[in-house]
Amino acid sequence: MTDKDRILSVELVEPTATFTLREVCERGDCHAEFVIKLVNYGVIAPVEESPEARQWQFDLEALARLRKAQRLQRDLKMNLPGLAMSLELLDEVQEMRREVDRLNRQLRQFLGET
Repeated sequence: MTDKDRILSVELVEPTATFTLREVCERGDCHAEFVIKLVNYGVIAPVEESPEARQWQFDLEALARLRKAQRLQRDLKMNLPGLAMSLELLDEVQEMRREVDRLNRQLRQFLGET
């Protein structure tokens, strides 16, 4: 199967939707203990801090980071501290790319290009 033949499955949800710990576990196909460990290592964060994990609510960003963490752990056999550091570095790279794109657009405008 080539990249052109890949089928992408997308689940449409409300952009401001939040998910309970149970819903995140169902959508991420993982155990609550794994999600709790990710929260403890700072990989994902509930929307609002609550002392009880049962009351946690997660947003779409946390769900996406959970899935990314699962892929890194599965594909690269990373431990939790490695996951946390890798995701932080990936976030920094993504932010730097956005900044470079923004600066390139400004430069093109300055030079009168479209």
